[in-house]
Amino acid sequence: MRAESGNASRRILCVFPRYTKSFGTFQHSYPLMDGVAAFMPPQGLLVIAAYLPEDWSVRFVDENIRAATAADFEWADAVFVSGMHIQRQQMNDICRRAHDFDLPVAIGGPSVSACPDHYPNFDYLHIGELGDATDQLIARLAHDVSRPHRQVVFTTEDRLDMTLFPIPAYELAECSKYLLGSVQYSSGCPYQCEFCDIPGLYGRNPRLKTPEQIITELDRMVECGIRGSVYFVDDNFIGNRKAALDLLPHLVEWQKRTGFQLQLACEATLNIAKRPEILSLMREAYFCTIFCGIETPDPTALKAMHKDHNMMVPILEGVQTISSYGIEVVSGIILGLDTDTPETGEFLMQFIEQSQIPLLTINLLQALPKTPLWDRLEREGRLVHDDNRESNVDFLLPHDQVVAMWKSCMARAYEPEALLKRYEYQIEHAYATRLHPVTPQRASKANIKRGLIMLRNIIWQVGIRGDYKLAFWKFALKRLVRGDIENLLLVMVVAHHLIIYAREASRGQANASNYSIRLREASVPAE
Repeated sequence: MRAESGNASRRILCVFPRYTKSFGTFQHSYPLMDGVAAFMPPQGLLVIAAYLPEDWSVRFVDENIRAATAADFEWADAVFVSGMHIQRQQMNDICRRAHDFDLPVAIGGPSVSACPDHYPNFDYLHIGELGDATDQLIARLAHDVSRPHRQVVFTTEDRLDMTLFPIPAYELAECSKYLLGSVQYSSGCPYQCEFCDIPGLYGRNPRLKTPEQIITELDRMVECGIRGSVYFVDDNFIGNRKAALDLLPHLVEWQKRTGFQLQLACEATLNIAKRPEILSLMREAYFCTIFCGIETPDPTALKAMHKDHNMMVPILEGVQTISSYGIEVVSGIILGLDTDTPETGEFLMQFIEQSQIPLLTINLLQALPKTPLWDRLEREGRLVHDDNRESNVDFLLPHDQVVAMWKSCMARAYEPEALLKRYEYQIEHAYATRLHPVTPQRASKANIKRGLIMLRNIIWQVGIRGDYKLAFWKFALKRLVRGDIENLLLVMVVAHHLIIYAREASRGQANASNYSIRLREASVPAE
């Protein structure tokens, strides 16, 4: 579905801001690969690009790949920007550069929808999802592309049904330069975890695309050059369990038709471990990773944050169950909770050892607007409005003690030998039970060439020039002797980033929360 043009043709420049270095964007691993320069294509901005009137011209620039140039701004009638809190400084910088060309700039996406006051210089604010606000913005620009005298705010009251969403405009993006592809099946989550802004932004009743839409999107991604993996960015893949069961057989058939070219990944609550019928189909559909917001192994803390569903099955048992279907668990962890004690860091390290989860996104608690946590801390006078602080929460433990605990956990969890030992466990206990499809598509000349390039880069940059060579070769030789090149590549691409980033974190050179708006970098475009 496309918007109506109002008989006016416009040129829209869509600019996605550069990410501040973060745990989850894996930028330290790009040099190990073959031309990868960015994390994932931005779903929201590409959906908007596809929704614009058919007779409007659209240009898309991801500043993680290249900076928008003077020629781009000179071409445009208006500029669209979208992003998350961690990209706040870069979004404001794009606005400044566009204004240098006297262009009107509109911002949408999760950050402005939650914190519109952070973007006072933008001409248009688009609050909420694709819907009537989008149509109003398009109609305004169709009528007049001069900058308004004061900021105009459009708020979505009537969301566009997801079955009417257009296919994101992947053809505008340099898809082969992304680490992962991304796809969205649903929006919203039925749970109300205290710290999470998803229900406030997107609702508690998950809204859905059709399975046919998802298959069409996957086909388009492959056509446009996405390789390796596709991540379902749904807030909770099993937020509607019936919908997940409806979709999965379509994914199984698509994988068979296309030769299992892509591994799949998603986010889901840990209680997916109680649904063997879903996990079995996910295995057949070649899902290899599930991000579970475990948050903490402390039952008292889980109850306090209203995440009781994590206790529907013992956490370690749930992790083991998911792994038995060949699916690696990635875990979200939060430090700085009201229930934390000086021993919480040691407790977390014990959990990591027991669970053998390699990749845990360890964050300090950050209060986000439109969450019960924000409301509670505001009532208690415990919100700290200082963008230079590691968190906006006044912890019950001393702030410096919590930050020191985070740094220590990051350093110890991602010490090279300990991390690669956990990956060795995953290879033996999880990866061994997943599908191992042998198809012409997977064994294509392009894939073989790509694998050889990655192997060369890893051996040179990590095994020869790196500073954790002993741990690397201890892990790598086992894989090489067994001819297990695929798992060597898959593990090292992720592990190398985790090791380097954790070192930066332990030295205080990285944000202690992926949701923080702490401004660490200068307001400059991509290099």
